[in-house]
Amino acid sequence: MGEIVVALPALIFGLILLVWSAERFINGSAVTARHFGVPPLLIGMVIVGFGTSAPEMLVSALAALENSPGIAIGNAYGSNIANIGLILGISALINPIMFHSNILRKELPILTIVTGLSILLLTDLQISLIDGIILLLLFLGLVLWTLQQGIRQKADTMGMEMERELNSDKKTVGRALLWLVTGLILLIISSRILVWGAVQIATALGVSDIVIGLTVVALGTSLPELASSIISVKKREYDIALGNILGSNLFNTLAVVGIAGVIRPFEIPAEALFRDTAVMTGLTISLFIMGFGFRGRRGRINRVEGLVLLAVYIAYTIYLVCPILKR
Repeated sequence: MGEIVVALPALIFGLILLVWSAERFINGSAVTARHFGVPPLLIGMVIVGFGTSAPEMLVSALAALENSPGIAIGNAYGSNIANIGLILGISALINPIMFHSNILRKELPILTIVTGLSILLLTDLQISLIDGIILLLLFLGLVLWTLQQGIRQKADTMGMEMERELNSDKKTVGRALLWLVTGLILLIISSRILVWGAVQIATALGVSDIVIGLTVVALGTSLPELASSIISVKKREYDIALGNILGSNLFNTLAVVGIAGVIRPFEIPAEALFRDTAVMTGLTISLFIMGFGFRGRRGRINRVEGLVLLAVYIAYTIYLVCPILKR
């Protein structure tokens, strides 16, 4: 129990610092990019969409370096599950979410395909160096496609929503840069504290580190997305909220897992393939069906669908945690 007495406060402090520094890093990056003339749509798609996964990337990379593959893979896939089940579920309960952006509708099938491809790479129950390189090359292709779409699309609702947000932020470029650098430094420090605390707790409780990664760590690294999505939905800026989730899940599936695999190839437990990726895939397909829209109908997530997504996340988390509570 001595380890838990020290590790639990470290874990909580790491989570709080992670959330605070992530918000500063993302905001500082977005405002800095705006000052240098980057189009609002690109800021929303690349900096905000992918930037919200900076905590997942750092945590999984550090976990791989410290030979804790369960935390690395659990953090990535657990965050994807939390993004759809928890965050979109809560957001839709606040306000039904409408899919207005044409670019986001294009990202939905891409996310579904990418999820399927990533599972194919896991069928041998390992993330090899080659697997990691493949995932990073796919991510590079995704970034290039995103940049092309952001430059070609002159009018998109997500870009308009992002421009309103940026215009309301009056920070100078100097202050924005300070937030960017400070946020990045504290992100690295908080990620290190979080990984250490998570590993110590998993060891003390005698549970697999993948369960800790899928629950506590994944929830913690998803809190920036939760906060920004709830704020956006309350403002009825639905495309920003959806862009956060889609961008984050694409980044987690390709870049976060890919970087961890390149740093240290690792094996994954069979339950990660048959339990966790099954839940992630089911939620991703559900999001595609609800959000893409068929027969000319615009996609939307209503309150009932949001409640179902949230119920799936809660049931999944209870299933993971119950064996620990019975010890």
